[in-house]
Amino acid sequence: MHPTIADTLELSARRYPDRDALVYPRKGQRWTFAEFDERVNRLANALAESGVGHGDRVSTLLFNGTEIVLTVYACAKLGAVFNPLNYRLKAGEVEYILNDAESSVVVFEDATRGAIEGARDSLETVETFLTVDGPASTGDVSGDLPEYAADFYATVEDASADRPDTTVVEDDVYAFIYTSGTTGRPKGVVHEHRSMVEHSIICLAESGIDKSDVGLSCLPLYHCAELHANMFPRVHVGATSVVHHEFDPVAVLQAIDEYEVTQMFAAPTAWNALAQVAPDLDADVSSLAIGFYGASPMPRRVLDACREQFTENYLQAYGMTEIGPCGTFQHPDEQVPKQGSAGLAALNHDLRVVTPDGHPTDTVEQGAIGEVLFAGPCTMREYWNRPEATERSLREADGRTWYYSGDLGYQDEDGYLYVVDRKDDMIISGGENIYPTEVEDVLFAHDAVVEAAVVGQPDEEWGELVTAYVVADGDVTAADLEAYCKRSDDLADFKRPRAYEFVDELPKNPSGKVQKFKLRDGE
Repeated sequence: MHPTIADTLELSARRYPDRDALVYPRKGQRWTFAEFDERVNRLANALAESGVGHGDRVSTLLFNGTEIVLTVYACAKLGAVFNPLNYRLKAGEVEYILNDAESSVVVFEDATRGAIEGARDSLETVETFLTVDGPASTGDVSGDLPEYAADFYATVEDASADRPDTTVVEDDVYAFIYTSGTTGRPKGVVHEHRSMVEHSIICLAESGIDKSDVGLSCLPLYHCAELHANMFPRVHVGATSVVHHEFDPVAVLQAIDEYEVTQMFAAPTAWNALAQVAPDLDADVSSLAIGFYGASPMPRRVLDACREQFTENYLQAYGMTEIGPCGTFQHPDEQVPKQGSAGLAALNHDLRVVTPDGHPTDTVEQGAIGEVLFAGPCTMREYWNRPEATERSLREADGRTWYYSGDLGYQDEDGYLYVVDRKDDMIISGGENIYPTEVEDVLFAHDAVVEAAVVGQPDEEWGELVTAYVVADGDVTAADLEAYCKRSDDLADFKRPRAYEFVDELPKNPSGKVQKFKLRDGE
């Protein structure tokens, strides 16, 4: 039998009781593994006393902090189902997910209180509300609580420190992780304990994280990239995690200096932000041994800047919530020679490129573009309450379950995967197939372009009009970018944008992927 997620914490607490487990500067918290495990026991017992049992859903609407980490492991000890929500969600979106998941508990903070209160009257199953910013979090016993909520910290301190008397097994459901919705309404991805423990082992093998590491969690822990690929593996081997409430490039660089951080994850957009501020900041980042990234390949000029300023070693993971999320890895020695690729299949994983929506055996020729499929030990059980979506996404062949990613890509002669775009994002203009990524790559190479996203907008003459949304640094104009694209040897004329929109920022999901459906819908 595989250990469960709770087992991995308990084993580390027994092996390294006095080693620092969690550091949360915002609240002055520094807990050893023994202290971390004790607080998890207290929260688990408190939840049990409130009626939470095996299979019940416990939701969070939290920024990063020790509170979300305590909650996920407390759920794991009870066999309850952890359900983290994006802290940027509005009341209607919160209502939808909590009702769809049939949650019984929700943990929130002052910054997300408005969304909770906007949704509260329409919540069908939530019985317990816990706030992490109550009086006990600061020791100010005179502070006020929302009349409908209990104090998270007071609840924890009042509960027993003994391990809950529960039985959790490897095929129990660990979490409902709702997809961040790059194409529409989020779906609840159902993951089991076994698949997440397997995922941690794979990430440890691919990344080399060990007990001597100090990791920094500065991207959202409610998202599987930071939680499953970084926090879980660190806890698994007894490494230290420094937690930042949210991403701030100056604070991140200062934390690397202060805590001698050796590894951290950030999306390429965040690495770019770090590279922009680093020259003006007196911070020693020499402790950083490796940088992790995902969501998209690292643009060459961003990679070069980061390798020069921070560390030469970067590890890319590509995948999606449904498979853990890591399905491929691109290692440090592959960053330059295979720049732009997503790497090779992860340990114990297989990938195929097939005719879009075709049978898993309908593979395309090497170098041809098709839909990316994965088979591996970390694939979801199902989409919660979505049997039709599950049937479309999970198909059996050759004794394995294949997940249909919806991404289009190809493999080179060495088997390295190159992702060219989402199947739903491909533009058909004048009868020609255009992959937005190749247009975006050309635009991004312009010195004044900070970010670019290309979508197809409806057009009576062409079917779809290639439209670029650009975040610019400077006074660049549409005419400037038009001339630049015309001069490029990397972009055929029919692929050039026919319209430009300059925006302050692009809408993104928590992993840093641009939500193009919002651009198409004018949001």
